[in-house]
Amino acid sequence: MEPVLILGLIILSMIAGIIGSLFGLGGGIIVVPVLTILYDMDAKAAMAVSLVAIVAISAASSSAHIKNRAANIRIGLRLEVGAAAGAVIGAVIALHVQSWILAVCFASVLIYSAVYMFIRPERVIRNEKSNEKDCFVYRDASGDEINYKVKNIGSGTIGFVAAGITSAMSGVGGGTIKIPVMNVHMHMPMKAATATSSYVIGITAFSGAAVYLLSGVIDIQIAAIVTIGAFTGSFIGLKLLQMINASALRKYFSILLLFLASVMLLNVGGVI
Repeated sequence: MEPVLILGLIILSMIAGIIGSLFGLGGGIIVVPVLTILYDMDAKAAMAVSLVAIVAISAASSSAHIKNRAANIRIGLRLEVGAAAGAVIGAVIALHVQSWILAVCFASVLIYSAVYMFIRPERVIRNEKSNEKDCFVYRDASGDEINYKVKNIGSGTIGFVAAGITSAMSGVGGGTIKIPVMNVHMHMPMKAATATSSYVIGITAFSGAAVYLLSGVIDIQIAAIVTIGAFTGSFIGLKLLQMINASALRKYFSILLLFLASVMLLNVGGVI
């Protein structure tokens, strides 16, 4: 690969890392369109590379969320059992379907992500102080401790299975499904849900990437370049998160997602 293409891929991967750490959704929503549209990579191979990059993004951003006591590790790991199993199932399915089908699936995920990020459903949580096993606490931006109770863990796990399947078949981390499941369905505050998603999407992505790797789908050279850029970008994103209102960026970013989804669908249809 030419040096200019390598540099461009690193820069675009850094942008994916920044976005992934800002919104807790993983960088696949940027990596896959970049590889398929700009670098003319097969959709299946692009999604495999994207999952590898998401592992790096999760590793970089989760440490900060754990330090800030925002990520709910116990609930996250409990739910992630379902997501990891779903990722393996999704990767196996993806290996046996045509690439254009995967591209359409990914475009659908982009559209859903855009709608979710624009609306951003927030569940108002009443503080609860209790000794029950499913009561937790996190620190808000001012350092105050916020108590909350997690509900519907069993049905939430089923939602995570769906997130895992979607992740492996689209190359995203599954955060667009995991965050609403935790916030709206399980009554977890948005900040805790986003941080927990950032923590566990790496496990989901690794499960799917392992299947792709064993099948020889992953381009190691491209994966290494994308991982370096995404890992670096995720640290930049964490710094920006402290200085800007990320929630305001969601609405603008949702417009970009709709544009990327349209381009991918037009590409699949042979229009461009």
